[in-house]
Amino acid sequence: MNAILIIAHAPLAHALRSCALHVFPDCGAHVSAIDVQPNMPPEETQATARIAMQQLSRVEGVKGVLVLTDIFGATPSNVAQKLVDGVTSRLITGVNLPMLLRSVSYRNETLDALVSRAVVGGTQGVMQVAITAPQNQARRTNDPDSDEHQQ
Repeated sequence: MNAILIIAHAPLAHALRSCALHVFPDCGAHVSAIDVQPNMPPEETQATARIAMQQLSRVEGVKGVLVLTDIFGATPSNVAQKLVDGVTSRLITGVNLPMLLRSVSYRNETLDALVSRAVVGGTQGVMQVAITAPQNQARRTNDPDSDEHQQ
């Protein structure tokens, strides 16, 4: 089984973890979060993240750690890049809730498979949704779906 560490700008990391616990109440021991505060020095964040990685690695049955951060190139991502080794831990940036939920769902798979599932879940979770007219609202006169068109 794999663990998940979320490192993001405050309050996103803990908010995402709370959402994951809402959907998967049993994942608490396998999902950890670090909120990076605006005035926190990167060295302090690095030390906190290193401790969190060690704690997750000690959880019974954990073979690897997937680290999720919010923005590539920002402090959370830069800190995480120094933590992951590419063997027992991996890093994905651009975390969103669909990515996290997919990661929690498939945390029993290999770390490579988990990374793939997480990226797919995150990208498939982003889509444009068609806007429909509210009920009881008159149609626009230039609406292409209007029944008054000529053939």
